[in-house]
Amino acid sequence: MNTPLKHIAFIMDGNGRWAKQRGLGRTEGHTAGAQRVSDVLTRVFDHWHIPFVTLYAFSTENWKRPAYEIKAIFNLLTCYLKNNIDSFVENKIRLRVIGNLDALSKPLRTNLEMAMQQTATFDTRTLTLAINYGAREEVLQAIKSLSADELKDLQWDQLAARFYTANMPDPDLIVRTSGEQRLSNFLLLQSAYSELYFTETFWPDFDGHALDLAIESYLKRKRRFGGV
Repeated sequence: MNTPLKHIAFIMDGNGRWAKQRGLGRTEGHTAGAQRVSDVLTRVFDHWHIPFVTLYAFSTENWKRPAYEIKAIFNLLTCYLKNNIDSFVENKIRLRVIGNLDALSKPLRTNLEMAMQQTATFDTRTLTLAINYGAREEVLQAIKSLSADELKDLQWDQLAARFYTANMPDPDLIVRTSGEQRLSNFLLLQSAYSELYFTETFWPDFDGHALDLAIESYLKRKRRFGGV
C-alpha cells in the first residue's frame, strides 16, 4: 500500500460538456466548476490532510477558446480570489501561481500577487493554481535561463530548480475528470512517476465521494519507481 499523499493535482475537465448536457451555456459550466473547487479543497486538506494541491485552471492552449469564454474564466478567477482570500488566511493556506502571468490582465495579476503576499508565510497547506501554464513552455524557459557553463554539466536538480514548481514536491497523484485520458501539457516532467487516475465524472460533479474513490485507488497501488 502506498504512503499518504503529499501532493495531488487535478485537471478539472468537463465543465462545458456538463453544461451542454443540461442545456446550459459553457460559461455556466465553468461557474459550476468554480463552485466545486471549495468543496474539493476542504476534503483534501481537512479529511485527507494532503499538504499540496495543484489545480490546472487555464492552459497556454486555452487561448484558442472563444473570447467570451476566456473572459468568463478570468472573471471567475478574480471572483474566486476575492471570495476566498479570507478563508485562505483563516485556514493558513498558502496560494501559489505557476505559469506565464505576463499575458494576464493587470487587475488579475494584481489580485493574484496580493493573495500570494497575504499567504506567503503559511507552510502546512499550499494551493497552487496553474494559470496560463504549459509544461513545454516551462521547460523552454528553464533551459533559456541557464548559462552555457551551467548547461555543460547540467543535472536534473539544477533544471528542476528553474521550473515554476521549484520547492514543491512532484505530484504523487494526478486526477483528470470527464473521461479524457491524457495530461494535456500539464506537469509533464514533474509527473514522470506520478500515479494517474481518470474518471468519467465531469468536474462540476466531482464531489467528496468521487475524490475518495480516486485517493483510495492510489492507496491500493504499489509505486516501484523503476524498481521491483
